[in-house]
Formats: sequence, structure tokens, C-alpha cells
Amino acid sequence: MKNIKKYHLIALFSLLLSSNLVLAQSHKVQVLVLFHSDEGGTYEMAKEVAKGIESEGVATAVIKKVKETNNPKFKDVPLATVDELSSYAGIAFGSPVYFGNISTAMSEFLAKTTGIWSQHGLEGMPATVFMSSGSGAGRELAMQSFWNSLAVHGMVLVANGIRGYEDLDKTIPQGNTVLGTTSLASLKNVPRPSEGERNLARLQGQNFAQIALALQSVPKRKVVAAERKMEWDIYKVMQDKNITLPTIPKPAGNYRPYVRTGNLIYINQYAMGKSGIVHPGKVLVDVTEEEVKEATRVTMLNVLAVLSDALDGDLNRVKRCVNMMGVFNAPDKYTNHALLMNAASDLVVELFGDKGKHARSTLGASSIPGNSPVELMTIFEVE
Repeated sequence: MKNIKKYHLIALFSLLLSSNLVLAQSHKVQVLVLFHSDEGGTYEMAKEVAKGIESEGVATAVIKKVKETNNPKFKDVPLATVDELSSYAGIAFGSPVYFGNISTAMSEFLAKTTGIWSQHGLEGMPATVFMSSGSGAGRELAMQSFWNSLAVHGMVLVANGIRGYEDLDKTIPQGNTVLGTTSLASLKNVPRPSEGERNLARLQGQNFAQIALALQSVPKRKVVAAERKMEWDIYKVMQDKNITLPTIPKPAGNYRPYVRTGNLIYINQYAMGKSGIVHPGKVLVDVTEEEVKEATRVTMLNVLAVLSDALDGDLNRVKRCVNMMGVFNAPDKYTNHALLMNAASDLVVELFGDKGKHARSTLGASSIPGNSPVELMTIFEVE
């Protein structure tokens, strides 16, 4: 009889243990690791912070960048939007050090959070900071600058203290600070981030995940509205239609990919693809109308890639496509230019809805640079 009770107690204990494990797993919090990186140093730190966040199984890390980039190391990392920030249990911010301050791209992203700030959307949310610096000069000044911006939001600032100091290799310069981990990127006596800096970043992430989990039980102010009421989300449309933006073509001369004056952005592009001009030549002489329409769509995607860069990766800031002109490489007697132009017009309306409806003109040319079948000239009004 005693043995039966003993086995019952063991079974009950095992059941409670497994139930608690399932409960803990089902209550994982989601933490955003938000970064900007130039050469990849901050991105490497972001990955280590994310590993630390997930190391004890209490949190899931989501790595996102604040600006589009052509750097192959992280060009495929998802782009963050301001509107999603308040949905996380905590945010770990990473940036290069720019003259004792945060990077321009990170500063511009934070400048777009005034709507969330006015709605108290980040109050009480934990935040931590990590950075990549050059020699280390100005890094703590930059950290404090970062903290100032986050303090305005009422975020709970989580410092790193002297965590991990005991295990550091003290024979080489390291990026440890009490405010958060840094990497001394320009000191190449060892690969950077160093193993010590990587370990500090993992420990910072590990501690931050525990803080984020603990603060989930604290009641938070309900966010009435995000920065912008999203009636139409171009990124949702692009995802549903499996549309991705290409790498921005490099200028072929002494000019800029775009020019902004006031709230208008001017962009000209031609049919440059990954391997050169798409369907080069003259319509109905070298290429078919269908091929030119395909090239026109590629050209329009190039325009949108440049526009995204001009808007720091946030195409939802487009208020209207104002005007488009299509120039087609065509024989003298060709008259079907409008049919070819529809490939660009249809794509813009497909992605932007009513905001994509624009004025336009089309014309033919005896030649186009690079023997491109099409060139597009566009004007967008933006926030």
C-alpha cells in the first residue's frame, strides 16, 4: 500500500513538472533586436544578443533592421516598422557609434516614433543597448545618448553592469561598459567582435530576456493608436503577392538615384536587372511587346527600391504617385506605347491602391542608354 502511494506521488510530481514546463514554454515572450549596421559589426553583435535572449527558453528573439541596405551580410534581414514596436515584450537596440552618438539611420527611425510616444506606447517596456564603436572613443557618450532617447518614451532601461567581466581576456582591449556591450571594431589585433565581446552580448541578451519576462506581469497603459492609422499596408500587399524589391541599381554617371524637394521625390530608372539590361533592344525589332512589358515591370520595381531607400525603408509614407512618364525604345511608326506603360501603372496601383493612381505620359525614342527597352521618370508625394 505504501509503495502504491509512493508511485502515485511520483506520478503526480512528474505530471506537475511537465505541466509547468509546458506552461513556461507557452508563455515565451517575444523580444525585438533592432539594429542598424554599416559594415556588419553591429549585426554580429545583434546575433549574439539574440542567442542570449533565447538561451534559457523564456523568450524568442526577432532580429530586424531599421533601414534597407545592399550589404550582403544582412540585406535579407526583415525591415522593422514603427507601428510594430509596442507589440514586443522588450527591445534591444543596436547601432554603430557616430561621433559619440547613435547612427543617422537609427536616429531617423526613432524620430518617426512620435505617434507611439504621444500614446505612451512604449512606457514600461524594457530596453537595452549595444553598440559597435571604432577605437572605443565616445562609446559611453553614445550609449548615454541612446538612453536619453529611450527614456523619453518611459522605457525601463536595463544596464549590463559588470556582467561577464571575470571571464574577459584582459590582455586585449575589450568593449565592456556598464551601460551595455560594445565592440571595438577598428582594433584588429583580434577578430571583432572578439570572443569576449560576443560572450558579453550573449550574457546581456540572457539577462534582458529574464527582465522582459518578469515585466510582462506589470499592467501597461493601453495604446489607443499607433503612429499612423494603417488603412493600406504596402508590405502586406507585397507579401500576399510574393513581390520583393530588387537591389538598387548603381548610378551610371554623376547623378543621384533620387532627389527630394519638399514632399516630392523624383526618380528615373531603366530596365537594369541582376545580370544587366532586361530584354535589351527595340520593341518589335529586337524584342516583343510582352518582353518590353516585363522589362517595364522590372524598371518600376527598381523605382520602388530607390523610393524605399529614400524613405528609410518605409513605403507606407507614400501619400501619392503623382506622375509617371514612360519612354520606350521603339521604331518611328510604333504607336502602342500606352499598352507597354500599363505594366508600370498596374503595378503601382496594385501595390498602393488609390494612392497609386497617377497622371502619366508615354513616348517613343530612337534609342535609350544601355539599349534598354524602357526608361521611367516618376514623381511621388510623401510624408
